[in-house]
Amino acid sequence: MLMRAEVVDQPVVQPVTFADTVGLFQPTGALHSDAAVLFVSPFGLEDMCLRKLWRITAERIAVIGLPSLRFDHPGTGDALDGPQGSVDLDLWEKTIVAAADALCALSRCRRIILVGHGLGATLALRMAGRMDAVDAVACLAPVTSGRAYLRELQIWSRMVDEGLGLAEAYRITDRPSIGGHILPQGVAADLKTLTLVEASLPSLSHAFVASRPERAAEAGIADGLAALGAALTRTVYAGYDSFVANPAISRLPDPLIDDLVEWLFGFVREETGAQPRTSMDPAPCLLVGSNFSERPITFGSGLQGAFCQPAKPRPSAAVLLLGTAYDRHAGWGRSSVTLARELAAAGIASLRFDGASVADSPPRPGAPKQVLYDDHQLIDVSEALDVLRTLHDGPVIVAGRCSGAYLAFRSAVADSRIDGLIAVNPYVFEWDPTLDVDVALQGAPRSLDDYGSRLLQGGTFKRLLRGEVDIAAALKNIVLAIAGRIWRLSLPLLGRLPGIAPRRRSILNAFRTLGARNVSVDLIYSEGDVGFEHFASLFGADGRGLRSFGDMRLTILAGADHNLSPAFARDAYRDALIDLAARVSAKSQAVVQEKP
Repeated sequence: MLMRAEVVDQPVVQPVTFADTVGLFQPTGALHSDAAVLFVSPFGLEDMCLRKLWRITAERIAVIGLPSLRFDHPGTGDALDGPQGSVDLDLWEKTIVAAADALCALSRCRRIILVGHGLGATLALRMAGRMDAVDAVACLAPVTSGRAYLRELQIWSRMVDEGLGLAEAYRITDRPSIGGHILPQGVAADLKTLTLVEASLPSLSHAFVASRPERAAEAGIADGLAALGAALTRTVYAGYDSFVANPAISRLPDPLIDDLVEWLFGFVREETGAQPRTSMDPAPCLLVGSNFSERPITFGSGLQGAFCQPAKPRPSAAVLLLGTAYDRHAGWGRSSVTLARELAAAGIASLRFDGASVADSPPRPGAPKQVLYDDHQLIDVSEALDVLRTLHDGPVIVAGRCSGAYLAFRSAVADSRIDGLIAVNPYVFEWDPTLDVDVALQGAPRSLDDYGSRLLQGGTFKRLLRGEVDIAAALKNIVLAIAGRIWRLSLPLLGRLPGIAPRRRSILNAFRTLGARNVSVDLIYSEGDVGFEHFASLFGADGRGLRSFGDMRLTILAGADHNLSPAFARDAYRDALIDLAARVSAKSQAVVQEKP
């Protein structure tokens, strides 16, 4: 059995572009197998949670000589959107073929093993019979009925929206979506008639099927492949729900990864007379849209990112977009991709990236397993600023939401290369090291106002009666929210207590540091966001106390949720960035003109 620990000492993954999409090719070094692995991803939150599993698996099989490629389907992740209405299942399947061709060219392999998860597993099985180089497929929780999948997606989407506190008026209900990820209309239409039955299965030499215990249809796929002559390896997919529910608290199914890697290792063990072969260097990477060009890059200690440049550049500050929690750099609901390309249309360049141990970026040696709210992330931002300086000549703005907002604030305080800052819904400005980050992520409370408005909703009482509300957790969070309100009202007294006053002084000194460096700061909060209690305890509910620190502004967005899911909230964030870029650029020009 290969070791479960994440592998960091190996050739760095290489970004590639093909067929209007982006992939990551994992080489193996001087020697590698005659086979290579093509990962086929699912959709939405499931794909976001899966990025780390794909990366860890790719790193572990590279050690045994198996190169690999993972990529984004058109209309998802960092891929281009394509003309309106042109993205359908046929295009996704053509892109799989293009990805296989790219993998063969890069690795010089002769055989391809497809590894798919969820909808990606279904696509892998559909394509295996149409691609001569494929003779083995690994299916992890395959979708057996497209229509049932769409129904499950609808239910799952409502649960996610309710968990975010998203008002019904702002939910996406006219098309299949989840967490802001919108399934392309053509793909959704094709899925209504998609079924995976024995008659449609390919004849394979080897197959690996991980089925969920309660899904008999998935086990039936394994039976069908075995009946067609495949040497079959079965395993139980335990922990699926806790893995794909939320990227911030996703738990990797380590036993499944072990089983999959062991199965893939078998292809290397059975080879005889394999010849040494070297991977080909990828061609320069570039995606070109109507208003932008975008280059996927690897920088620093193997961090993965994308630099988005305007088609018509103009003098302006560039924006460094920081990710939230463990979301990949495409952003929640592709929000960072959309934002970067809209900024490019306004003439503003940007860099977005995965921090160390997030999505496609490997862990940083010596860093803790839980990297959120940890100072090791400041190194990630420093490396991003280093590479941004080589790509852009001008001032830099750093921007983020939630934990990304916290990191943006701490980075701006620590690094004098940052000229402007936008922090959206930061939970705190300085993390209390006695708090457990994992516990906070599992049960972060809502604001007291939000609980009050929800109690007035009839649906809440119905859910209470059906036992769908965790009453103990809700009561605990209400107590925490009340305590936060008392904290703010009692601050003149509490601020003098030992242990509290030093942290308050430290935060205010951080704001003074930004003011002294003439850093422009915009703080944006969704109305009722739990983080606003912390802000109000420092500067007042009207933000009046912020004015003495310099060019610092407060914006409250009524009707927005913590993730800025509604279109109007994302537009407000984009417009604030464009305005801040103009302010920072004007300051920079003024400084240049004042110099003798």
